[in-house]
Amino acid sequence: MKMFKRQPSPPPGSFFLFGPRGTGKTTWLKTQYPKACVVDLLSVATQMTLSARPDRLREIVMGNLTGTDTFVIDEVQKVPELLSVVHQLMEEYRHIRFAITGSSARKLKRAGVDLLAGRAALRHLHPLTAGEMQEQFNLEAALQFGLLPVVVSSPSPADALAAYVGTYLREELLLEGLLRNLGAFSRYLEVASFSQGAFMNASEVARECAIDRRTVNSYTQMLEDMMLAFSVPIFSKRAKRLLVSHAKFYLFDAGVFRMSRPKGPLDTHAELDGLCLETLVAEHLRAWADYTGLANALYHWRTKAGNEVDFIVYGEDVFAAIEVKNSSSLAQRDFRGLRSFREDYPEAAAFLVYRGRERLLRDEVLCLPCAEFLASLSPGVSINRLHPGRR
Repeated sequence: MKMFKRQPSPPPGSFFLFGPRGTGKTTWLKTQYPKACVVDLLSVATQMTLSARPDRLREIVMGNLTGTDTFVIDEVQKVPELLSVVHQLMEEYRHIRFAITGSSARKLKRAGVDLLAGRAALRHLHPLTAGEMQEQFNLEAALQFGLLPVVVSSPSPADALAAYVGTYLREELLLEGLLRNLGAFSRYLEVASFSQGAFMNASEVARECAIDRRTVNSYTQMLEDMMLAFSVPIFSKRAKRLLVSHAKFYLFDAGVFRMSRPKGPLDTHAELDGLCLETLVAEHLRAWADYTGLANALYHWRTKAGNEVDFIVYGEDVFAAIEVKNSSSLAQRDFRGLRSFREDYPEAAAFLVYRGRERLLRDEVLCLPCAEFLASLSPGVSINRLHPGRR
């Protein structure tokens, strides 16, 4: 299996590490804490034992304290009752560190747990980034198969991606008791994929899937709880124009999106590649925001008149507008949204990310090849510093 040095740094104390299955949470924790005692809740035997007797976790911790002070609890949503025991142990033994992974917040919410009342930091792990892969990053492969480590590391990425979508996004959700109707969810996932990078109209999706709107909303919330989808809200701070109010919907990985979306004679490669490119940029920006550790957030901007910018990154030391174009050459119309945005927000650094090879500065907009832009996103370094006029 290919190994990559991941960008996030662990906090000094106990923490939760959330992220979709297949993003490498367990592998990353093994590299950070090679001597940790691991409680693997993906093991059916371990899960059944601790489900019946959550307090047995105390016995495990007490029995291993002489060898380590770090305990990994893998996929805690399988037995959320363990968090009460963890809370007690943290109160009694302040030197113990717990690293608790999870790929779904849904069961934790239903169980009414409080995520240790703020006593543990919250971290997220995303699919691989260009900065983590360095010279092994291949833009074309990323657009085709995505950047899940379990897929990238496979000798057959196409088969691994198909298994991930077919097994995890469908069958495992059914096994977890999160679905009652696998067929309805499969139809929803296909129809929802046509809303990638756009507003998802729940009523239209419900009509096409022959299910009610509440079920659509429940499925969408389920995907977000399991970190398999996310929404990008509208940027409206000090708005000077009439804006749309809808968030944009994204499945979390370009490969997962491509595999989920039905294809036919009317689907062009350029349209699909464009959405995959936008998804890839969105996920890199989300990873950068999380790994940087500051209060940075991702938005989009669209006026009622139709001017739009794909992404706005706003935070303590960053204000950047980023337009993504799936073309190797640039036309004046490609700058319209950025020009409009900068008329209202001249403080923002403007970027146009495209498929060309040249690095250009045009009308105060820095145009960057996509692979170069993605590789430049480094935790702790403001995106604004990439722009020559904002350093």
